[in-house]
Amino acid sequence: QVQLVESGGGLVQAGASLRLSCAASGLTVSNYAMGWFRQAPGKEREFVAAISRSGESIYYRDSAKGRFTISRDNAKNTVYLQMNALKPEDTAVYYCAVKRGSGYYLLALNYNDWGQGTQVTVSS
Repeated sequence: QVQLVESGGGLVQAGASLRLSCAASGLTVSNYAMGWFRQAPGKEREFVAAISRSGESIYYRDSAKGRFTISRDNAKNTVYLQMNALKPEDTAVYYCAVKRGSGYYLLALNYNDWGQGTQVTVSS
């Protein structure tokens, strides 16, 4: 059974940093593309970042470019999202997900397994 457990969220002030972790069990993260999404209250879930199976391709939403970094530690079977220079508009529940097949990385419907999410709140 696949399980993804996110952690590392919290309440921070604008400009601070957080590192989110997504620990996987029941699958090997190096065998799949992995992504991070977020969902703010009253809004649809939106793409944040993704890393291809090989790790050669990395994608970010425009607002995350230059501030967020997605990475993967195969030995720990964990995916990370380093978030710097956080802004109040980054406030959301952040989810990691596994992309098992082909399809556009930015679309949530192309991801097959999801974690329960971790709350990130950025105060101004």
